[in-house]
This record gives sequence, structure tokens and C-alpha cells, in this order.
Amino acid sequence: MRDLSQMNSELGNRFSQHLFALNSDITPAESRTLWLDIAAHYNEIQRAYHSLRHIQQLFFQFEHIRQHFHQPHIIALALYYHDVIYNPMRSDNELKSAEYMSDKLVHYLNDQQCQHIYDLIMMTATHQLTELADKDNRSDAAYFLDMDLSILGMPWPEYEHYAQAIRQEYAHVPMADYKTGRTQVLQTLLAHSRLYLTEHYQQLETQARANIEHEINLLRAS
Repeated sequence: MRDLSQMNSELGNRFSQHLFALNSDITPAESRTLWLDIAAHYNEIQRAYHSLRHIQQLFFQFEHIRQHFHQPHIIALALYYHDVIYNPMRSDNELKSAEYMSDKLVHYLNDQQCQHIYDLIMMTATHQLTELADKDNRSDAAYFLDMDLSILGMPWPEYEHYAQAIRQEYAHVPMADYKTGRTQVLQTLLAHSRLYLTEHYQQLETQARANIEHEINLLRAS
């Protein structure tokens, strides 16, 4: 429980720092209200993988690759909001998360900043780069998407824990239907010419494909 409380506090402080970097007029009370709202969503009971721990893991990576970002504070806020709405029974979570972010941050960020974060969140629906004219934005988006898919390239025990958590989130789906749906998702990932868009994360490609293929085989065999 102490670890969860510490994680919550650290993530909350980090959120405030990134938000303040973009708008120095925001008050501590306003920032805290925004953070508590985010935390409440990520702590919803239906979440086994898409929880605050997922955000914590992403920020662990964020700190290691921060020097690559042109707009680190924008990326950070996109990380916080990219899964803020998560209902396993719906297929529009990315859109709802992006809209939710816009509704909350419109009072504190300018239109361009909100649109940039909105676009980043929407990219997580396909994990493909949209047509961004600015090469710096494309670079930031590539790292952002690679971070979100990095779990696929972790050692098998970590990947297996992730796969089990996803199954837990879809516990309402009968096993036969889950096998079919999950296999389709995994095969779609394998069909991509490459899973990772940046040189930094391409080292995970071989492990990620092996993990995905192994999960598909397990689903077919069970």
C-alpha cells in the first residue's frame, strides 16, 4: 500500500511539474485537482494493465530517452492522458481519452498544444504515425508510440504478466471469443513491417515478435 501511495505521489508531482512548465500561471490547487481526476480514472477496478503502474513504467523510460524529445512536456501530458478513459467493452477509448484531455486542459493550454496532445493520443489507436509536417513532431510521436508498445519486447515473464493482465481486463468475454479476438489483434501487430519506429526501440523488435508468436501459439493450444 505504501508503494502505491508513493507511486501516486511521485506521478502527481511529476504531472504538476510538466503542466507548470507549459503554463506557469496554473495554481497548485488547479494542478492537484487535475491530477486527482487522472488518478481516479487509472485506479478504476476494471484495470489490470492500463493502470497507474503502466504510467509509472512509461515515465521510467521517458527519463532515459528524454534527451530525444523536442517537446518533452507535451509528450509527458500525452502519456498521462492517453489511457485516461478505458472501458474494455468499447472500441473508442483513444477518442474518448483525447476528448477528455481536451475538455480538461483547454482552460490551461493553448489550442495548438491541446491539438498536439490530442493527435498523439489518437495515434495510439493504430500505433502508426499520421502525416505530421513537422519532423520534430514526427520524431517525438515515434518515441511516444514506441514507449507505449515497449511491453511487447520485454523478456517473456514480463510479457506473460502483461498478457494475463489483458485477459483479466477482458474477463467479461468468453474464452473462445477472447482467443479469436486477441489472436486477430496480435496477428495485426505481426503484419506491420516493423513494430518500432525509432532506432532506440528497434532492439526490442526480435523479442517482441517472438513474444507475440508465442502468445498466439498458447492461445491456439489452450
